[in-house]
Amino acid sequence: MSNLLENYKDINDIKTMSLEQQRRLALEIRRFLIDKVSKTGGHLSSNLGVVELTLSIFKVFNLNKDKLVWDVGHQAYVHKILTGRKDKFDTLRQFGGISGFPKRSESIYDFFETGHSSTSISAALGMARARDLRNENYDVVAVIGDGALTGGMALEALNDVGYRKTKLIIILNDNQMSIGKNVGGVSRYLSKLRMDPKYNKLKKEVENALKKIPNIGNGMARYLDKLKKGIKQMIVPGMFFEDMGIKYLGPIDGHDMKNLTEVLSKAKDIKGPVIIHVITKKGKGYQFAENNPGKFHGIGPFHCDSGELCFTSCDSYSKAFGEEMVELASKNKNIVAVTAAMRDGTGLKMFSERFPDRFFDVGIAEQHAVTLSAGMAKEGLKPVFAVYSTFLQRAYDQILHDVCIQKLPIIIAIDRAGIVGDDGETHQGVFDLSYLTHMPNMTVMSPKNIPELRYMLKWAINQNCPIALRYPRGGDNCSILMEPLKDFKFGIWERIYDKGDIALIAQGKMVQHAMAVREKLLASGVEIRVINACFIKPIDKELIKDLVDKDVKIVTIEDNMVHGGLGTSVLEYVNILNKKIKVLNLGFKDEFIPHGKTDILYKLYELDVDGIIKNILKIV
Repeated sequence: MSNLLENYKDINDIKTMSLEQQRRLALEIRRFLIDKVSKTGGHLSSNLGVVELTLSIFKVFNLNKDKLVWDVGHQAYVHKILTGRKDKFDTLRQFGGISGFPKRSESIYDFFETGHSSTSISAALGMARARDLRNENYDVVAVIGDGALTGGMALEALNDVGYRKTKLIIILNDNQMSIGKNVGGVSRYLSKLRMDPKYNKLKKEVENALKKIPNIGNGMARYLDKLKKGIKQMIVPGMFFEDMGIKYLGPIDGHDMKNLTEVLSKAKDIKGPVIIHVITKKGKGYQFAENNPGKFHGIGPFHCDSGELCFTSCDSYSKAFGEEMVELASKNKNIVAVTAAMRDGTGLKMFSERFPDRFFDVGIAEQHAVTLSAGMAKEGLKPVFAVYSTFLQRAYDQILHDVCIQKLPIIIAIDRAGIVGDDGETHQGVFDLSYLTHMPNMTVMSPKNIPELRYMLKWAINQNCPIALRYPRGGDNCSILMEPLKDFKFGIWERIYDKGDIALIAQGKMVQHAMAVREKLLASGVEIRVINACFIKPIDKELIKDLVDKDVKIVTIEDNMVHGGLGTSVLEYVNILNKKIKVLNLGFKDEFIPHGKTDILYKLYELDVDGIIKNILKIV
């Protein structure tokens, strides 16, 4: 029996495949995904769950004409395999290789780039409106997960599409999870639909009965249509989508390709917007992923036969944060934790189990999370909002307007700050310093190592102002040992080494890079100062003035864009002092950072030890 995937050439091959061949291809794709992702790491569970759905979309729609938008995009691996990138999967998420998300530069079939959730309906609706304005004829399809439907942007788009009745096909891929188990009213509503198929059965019976009645007058037809809708409302109260003006089809088994293709074909003939509710199983076909879909959502290289990771990491910032939160909350009943569908990733699992009444997972809704925290702070609680840097961007206005203006004492624990590596452009956390430091009343801090994070969080809990704590993904460089700073004074930096004609002012984990630079230069007879800028805002003006007065050259190092970051703040103040001194700002350039291992990216942007030394020598 021939290997269908091996002989697969392009998207037209699927059009001619029999149902049995499609089923065989689905099995081969699953084996391919498990094998490849086990070597490179990546998003496995979500992609195993959409194999049949993707094949059915390719069977029904003509992607040389029709448009397909994947929400988030982490479930687009099957799409990539079928659109000419099968032979490049050994490079998945590797530097210079293919991205783990849709990428327009990779394929003409990646119609829109997505990396954050809840955007697909808006983007697809925009495409559909452009189609209509140009009097063109093609279908636009958005595939969105039930987790992404908790995001406010998705609901805004549904409101718009239902009101204007734009022809659009929305496929709701319901696997009951985003990264972790979904929460909230939308999840509960979808569960009700999954559990109660009576509506569709009765609706079908009513439609069939109406068709058998001969020569119905217009008035009677309208009356019977109202009767049908009334029955619908009794069986499923508050049919959310249809009440918004969007035709609802489902729920449908997302692994039954025969039924899927029939329903997708039917949706093409519907004139207005339609939502197809598809039930899939995250991790399907791989026992370890089915049993633990959260672990295999985004996973590093692993052993296929056991599902165990090939490499185990030491202590991480996320883990230390979570442990310290439990310790602090056990002594302070006002401490509450908030997260946006990232309980496990941010290290809050233990907190949620120990203090379930004080833990709030709001779903994929960062804007709501910030203002919810602001409301709780207003009433005397001490909320800590744990969020990845890349996702905090979506709550800019809420931080500025709802928190900073009122000086409300919430703590924003910014996980995955700095480069995160393999997820690439959409996930690199290199912007938060630039947009937080210009907000009045905001304090921004960053620990130089994991133990220091614990003390910093403890200090921040006792302050009465908005504080952002930013820390990186993973753990520390175990070869660089430093005592944590245990006692913080507002806006005062730590002088780790205070001799030399050059001062390295470093932020967060970059202090570890600065220490390695110092050791290497010291071996060559060059002594430099190392300063831990534990406060990025406010900066330590007295320390900077002292350096300037002593004609010490200044080099700033940060895991952020240079523009608007720590270096910019230092440079601005040195300029105010109006004394000629050399200042060099090192960080990321004004461009989006590609995917790749962090050591490769640090080297590329000259933020590794050798790159920093190379730049220091320019000003010596």
